[in-house]
Amino acid sequence: MNKKELIENIKRKKSFLCVGLDTDIQKIPSHLLKEEDPVFAFNKAIIDATAAYCIAYKPNLAFYESNGTKGWASLEKTVEYIRTRYPDQFIIADAKRGDIGNTSAMYARTFFIEMDVDSLTVAPYMGEDSVTPFLNYDGKWVILLALTSNKGANDLQLTKDNEGERLFEKVLRLSQKWGNDENMMYVVGATQGRMFADIRNIVPDHFLLVPGIGAQGGSLEEVCRYGMNDTCGLIVNSSRAIIYADNTEEYAQRAGIEALAVQKEMERQLTIKGII
Repeated sequence: MNKKELIENIKRKKSFLCVGLDTDIQKIPSHLLKEEDPVFAFNKAIIDATAAYCIAYKPNLAFYESNGTKGWASLEKTVEYIRTRYPDQFIIADAKRGDIGNTSAMYARTFFIEMDVDSLTVAPYMGEDSVTPFLNYDGKWVILLALTSNKGANDLQLTKDNEGERLFEKVLRLSQKWGNDENMMYVVGATQGRMFADIRNIVPDHFLLVPGIGAQGGSLEEVCRYGMNDTCGLIVNSSRAIIYADNTEEYAQRAGIEALAVQKEMERQLTIKGII
């Protein structure tokens, strides 16, 4: 999916919501455990209930890898289901890969050829040759970690060099020599608030993947105030607040209700900005 298609989808659906499929077999409703593939059964119902209100899905690879080969099978079936039933959805593999060049090339082949996702989260801290192998696929996106919401972000990302440049700012500036706003996005945590303005000063036109609204406490209104550009430029993720909103047999219906509520607030923000 290219940038124009992504923007058009945001306008058409009046949403920039990404539903995070952080599916933990220990947290899904117990009645699903009798299914042949409980994780896929859960995901399928969540996708069916939320697809009208979101523009992207983001399976977090850790939740699938923890189940071994069964987890990979669940992931593959989930991606195939989205591709087949909801082809307008942007699929993000949240894997945070990044290694020496030949290893990154194999990761890129795994996710962009074998799994056929649209995008992959990548850690940039091994430098250019660990990132550029992911940029060799037309229509595919690298989503670089820039400024995250976790406490440990202070340990590295916010440290300053002798000129006062913070490390996340160096990542933003340097990485623009590797890719562009047609194939590269950045992860910025929703709890960063006014820091979005600093980020937009460096990357005004790039999409930002923003985790952290909902269960992590990030403010959608604040993200939009400081981070939205004139084409939206945001993909805002919510995981637990949607997929685990209910633990009964009504879990999917409740997930749909929660997704709709977020979509309506996103529609309001898009209207305020004059995008729709």
